[in-house]
Amino acid sequence: MTRKYFGTDGIRGTVGEYPITPDFMLKLGWAMGRVLARESGRARVLIGKDTRISGYMFESALEAGLSAAGVDVALLGPMPTPGIAYLTRTFRADAGIVISASHNPFADNGIKFFSTEGTKLADALEERIEAVLDEPLTTVAAGKLGKAMRIDDAAGRYIEFCKSTIPNRVSLHGLRMVLDCAHGATYHIAPSVFRELGAEVSLVGASPDGLNINREVGSTSPATLRAAVIQQGADLGIAFDGDGDRVLMVDADGGEVDGDDILYLIARDRHERGQLVGGVVGTLMTNFGLAMALEQMDIPFERVKVGDRYVVERLLENGWQLGGESSGHIVCADVQSTGDGIVSALQVLALMVSEGKPLKALLAGLEKVPQVLVNVRLTPGSDASVLMASPAVQDAVAAVEAELGDEGRVLLRPSGTEPLIRVMVEGRAHLDVEGLAGRLADQVKGELG
Repeated sequence: MTRKYFGTDGIRGTVGEYPITPDFMLKLGWAMGRVLARESGRARVLIGKDTRISGYMFESALEAGLSAAGVDVALLGPMPTPGIAYLTRTFRADAGIVISASHNPFADNGIKFFSTEGTKLADALEERIEAVLDEPLTTVAAGKLGKAMRIDDAAGRYIEFCKSTIPNRVSLHGLRMVLDCAHGATYHIAPSVFRELGAEVSLVGASPDGLNINREVGSTSPATLRAAVIQQGADLGIAFDGDGDRVLMVDADGGEVDGDDILYLIARDRHERGQLVGGVVGTLMTNFGLAMALEQMDIPFERVKVGDRYVVERLLENGWQLGGESSGHIVCADVQSTGDGIVSALQVLALMVSEGKPLKALLAGLEKVPQVLVNVRLTPGSDASVLMASPAVQDAVAAVEAELGDEGRVLLRPSGTEPLIRVMVEGRAHLDVEGLAGRLADQVKGELG
């Protein structure tokens, strides 16, 4: 079945433009409630959100729709996406709903669903929800309407969970760090986690006003964090995105530590301690240098399509526990069911403490090759698949691949969350990957007219 609304990461778009409207969210809540009620009878759903001003509106609409379908609702308030996954699991709820557009600006919003196990909702269930959306909305009898409650200690529960993912003996005392919360869902969670573990913490991007989420802060804008780390002479910096499932870090010299770096550190540490189960899952965007470093350690490595749901699916298929994306989605499946920025950062900090080394020194064994990513924005009505398959673009790709030989690779793919074609060229240091990526992006733009 071709899905009408759900993309690779739920439903996302501009607030006020269909389907990111209150009437659709009302119907979506009702449709989900009908599907859950048919499967399990009386159901309960948790709803959490990031700090966007539109979250209030959509929270109310979803709550009303679920209640109309006879489903009970527990409201979490502002909460990181992985925190909602965790609480959905521990409350034994039938599902969790995240109201967030992740790293997008405040004018966008979206919906993500979690299963009762805290994993992304199965495609089959999303398809059933879409089918019910075509049915007329009806309301259960008044005596069977769903009830709503608020979980007042949600933040405290998740804070304690995050701390529990590293050994009790690990103290962050003496570490000076800057946290960038992207004015998003981690603003009232992350500072407590790291301070309670003993770190000296200063903050940027921790004053949300509903309109400033991800604005020149967070994991997609690391310059703010880099400047703060250098200015304050901190040991490191940690940046989350708006909903807290991504993390990037900055070392004491301002060097950026991305998801591939973090994945390498966690994999190497667990491998050396004999605690790495199976191998590591990356994506088509994972740096060639990481793949080579893992191979040198005899750690199996597999690539999947871009998207943390595909990483999780392959981990489950293989029975492995560690995977992630260069963008900072890191999945430590032995402790968390989805990508978790705070938990991932804690794994790296525990390694820093145990080895007594700064972040930069820990990365000495990883040599990444230059990788350039150019985003080409689609014009209204254009089709990414048609553009990428055009003879002119295919000829341009073949020409770049010929220049790279076996020392690099090319990847063109449509974004799963934005109207973009992402052009990636990767190759050894002596190759002009920036020029090649620009040339290929110009060809795609030319096809757009």
